[in-house]
Amino acid sequence: MRRLLSVLIPILSLIIALIMFKCIFIIGFVPSESMEPTLEKGSMILGNRLYGELNTGDIIIFRHDNKLLVKRIAAVPNEHIQIDGVEYIVPHGCYFVLGDNRDNSYDSRYWDNPYVRKDNIVAILFYCLQKR
Repeated sequence: MRRLLSVLIPILSLIIALIMFKCIFIIGFVPSESMEPTLEKGSMILGNRLYGELNTGDIIIFRHDNKLLVKRIAAVPNEHIQIDGVEYIVPHGCYFVLGDNRDNSYDSRYWDNPYVRKDNIVAILFYCLQKR
């Protein structure tokens, strides 16, 4: 019995960890300076796939052009935002996102479709382990 437990406990722990990272959490890597100083290039991030209402200021992980990106929500559905003299009205079910490092961020300001659809959002930022 003791030997069986010594095998089952690590296997069950691994299965639980795999399920948690498939269904609840996502681990990522910050490849650029676009979110500095909040998220330094090279930092590891942990996102929570189970999130409620998203608000202006939340940092999200989402899919854009077959890549995962991390940016801050600058405007939520039905909000108006004006950037560099251009006014954007965020459609229902979408978000307008910006990098914190505005001079070095490829974000909503530069995309053909400047909005992130809710179904493209993978997670909300939960934790960041800054590169030292």
